[in-house]
Amino acid sequence: MSTGKLSISSLPSADAGSIAKVIPHGEHFHNAKGLGWFVTGLFVVGDLAGGGIVALPTALIQSDFYLGVALMIIMTFIVTFTSYVLGRSWTTLTECWPEYRHHTRKPYAEIGFRAAGKWMRIFVSIICNITQFMIAVVYILLAAKNIQDAVKAFAGVDFSFCIVVIILAVCLLPLTFLKSPADFWWAVVIAMVTTSVAVILIVTGAIIDYGECHPYSKLPEFKVTNIFLALGTFLFSYGGHTAFPTIQHDMKTPADFTKSTLLAFSIMAAMYLPTGIAGYLAYGDSLRDSVINSIQTIAIQQAINILITVHLILTLTIVFNPLNQEMEELFRVPQYIKAIGLQEETSLGRGLGSSEIRDRT
Repeated sequence: MSTGKLSISSLPSADAGSIAKVIPHGEHFHNAKGLGWFVTGLFVVGDLAGGGIVALPTALIQSDFYLGVALMIIMTFIVTFTSYVLGRSWTTLTECWPEYRHHTRKPYAEIGFRAAGKWMRIFVSIICNITQFMIAVVYILLAAKNIQDAVKAFAGVDFSFCIVVIILAVCLLPLTFLKSPADFWWAVVIAMVTTSVAVILIVTGAIIDYGECHPYSKLPEFKVTNIFLALGTFLFSYGGHTAFPTIQHDMKTPADFTKSTLLAFSIMAAMYLPTGIAGYLAYGDSLRDSVINSIQTIAIQQAINILITVHLILTLTIVFNPLNQEMEELFRVPQYIKAIGLQEETSLGRGLGSSEIRDRT
């Protein structure tokens, strides 16, 4: 009969060294440095919320509103549970295998490896890379489109969309050189703040427009195919689990990711539901791809546009990070540059320089 305690004999491929370092049942691994659970929760919100939030009112209308609200609530519980399970999986790895207590470039793939072997590691790695790449493409295009609209609105210049994409990519390049989420946690937390302010402005704009726009709003004719379109929007709005193990790995206490999960998805529910409901009540079927264009107050509209753009640009740092670490692992880039090596090279350079000066004199 199982006692619920961790059994050393149950650990696959555990050698003598790793068995000696297995963390006892009831205790958890702690990093010397790392993110706290509260900041990590904000980090998760910054990673997820933003890109899809402006399309949620349209998704609610496509799914006949009440069904859409039910889908959003169900989706919130599902993603919260899957995030919890994913977090527990990585906690198990850190407690059972000492090699995962140091910097790991592909934590999600390693979970797959320990669960089902090396082929699962490859499969998970491929799926995560495709997902992160597609999200990065969408975010860059959305950010470039918002920048183009802002330049046109404020400066009256119709700048080429393709040029904006290239400039944005070049400006983002230095941020992709950062090693792990612990190095740029501030960026994603700022992204979460910008999204929160954008949500407040969206609800405010919808309330202002309600009296003028609501009499003309109505639900379109219900179509089953629209449910799948709405479901796609919901999935994109809640998608981002591929980066969760990378974020959790940089926590001071990875086992606290459960607290971060509950905090993050509670905040997201508080953001998503008011945005969707306010957009539906005010604008109805006049909504198109984004609720931003339906807001009648130009100042609020452009402020939301700028805030969402800032969010997208900052969130791209975490979206790109797993892809970059995958490439570093593929090309076997060293985890650390030894300071002693740099000192030796510096000393050698100084010695050669001094020798050259003496020769000239």
